[in-house]
Amino acid sequence: MRIGAYFIVMVKFNPEKFFSKNYVVVIGALICCMLWGSAFPCVKLGYTLFDVNTASYASLILFAGVRFTLAGMLVLLFGSLAQKKILLPKKKNIWRVAVVAVFQTALQYTCFYIGLANLTGVKSSVLNGLGVFFTIIAACFIFRTEKFTFIKLLGCILGFGGVLIMNLDGLNFEFSFTGEGLIIMSGLSAAMAAGFVKIFSKYENTTTLCGWQFFCGGAALIIIGACAGGSIRPESGASFAMLFYLAFLSACAFTLQGYLLKYNPVSKVAVFKSTNPLFGALFSAIILSETAQLLHYTTLIALALVCGGILVINLLGEKRIFRKMPAIQEAGETSAPQESAAPDAYADGFKAQAENNAAESLENADKNEAHNPQCGDKPTDDEN
Repeated sequence: MRIGAYFIVMVKFNPEKFFSKNYVVVIGALICCMLWGSAFPCVKLGYTLFDVNTASYASLILFAGVRFTLAGMLVLLFGSLAQKKILLPKKKNIWRVAVVAVFQTALQYTCFYIGLANLTGVKSSVLNGLGVFFTIIAACFIFRTEKFTFIKLLGCILGFGGVLIMNLDGLNFEFSFTGEGLIIMSGLSAAMAAGFVKIFSKYENTTTLCGWQFFCGGAALIIIGACAGGSIRPESGASFAMLFYLAFLSACAFTLQGYLLKYNPVSKVAVFKSTNPLFGALFSAIILSETAQLLHYTTLIALALVCGGILVINLLGEKRIFRKMPAIQEAGETSAPQESAAPDAYADGFKAQAENNAAESLENADKNEAHNPQCGDKPTDDEN
């Protein structure tokens, strides 16, 4: 009992000491990647368990909406318990929640769920890895939050090369808009969401932003799917168990990743994102019996290139950035590539918010007043 009590107290009052341990970072980051990877086959199983007509886009959208509405409720519940208050966005930030909800949930998962219904889980996992490279391109050329370097160019070339090989069938190139096209578009939407979150997290608590955008985006998808004639019919208790798991994995992975990023350098956590396509393909092969496609030489080469590209960018690029930039003074200029299938667009948001709060605390000690020159108002506190 004493050991258990000590562990609880340590986690509660010394989160930085606990979450900064190397083995906690490794285990925690791998758990996040495994959860996100398991989403690919589980969503396809969900289509069967809920008798979703995969030819009906309205039904697919409705199913996605139910999942992410529940996920938003879980994130807000976890966050409210951790911060000991009900998380509500500021009135002036409601439009920011709406913008993120459109790109991160409504648009991304409309494309993702329709595309996944027309592809295998293995192929979708590899294609979905493009989201990391789209995020880098958007951060460098659209949002201007980081510089485009040779390392990032090399990583992107490896990633896009992997996707090209994945779609080769001998000398023929296979590509369909409703399959590969929509999975790639979901990655583009996630990249835009990552850029918005990076900026908006300076104005609003990141957990609040994530939870409410999940809830609002999911609710919008439910309305659209239902009005368009979509339907889902749970066939057994296993249907509800799968739905809860899909919602839980998004909420749990987001929350756990948030704590890891808050107390560790971004590069230390982001390097594990190279395993996301690997876990997605592996779980799809096991759960959906897609072993033949996983072991095909084009899939293995594509996986190696996509994972290698992500690894090169995070392991080499971020180390160089962290050596050049002080952690607090240059916090607004650093950014990590985001994973594109789960609430991972919030990685930079968590880190930026923690660093902004640290900078504000130092300023308060010198001037006895809070001032944030970047966004013009006092940032909210992240979870403790």
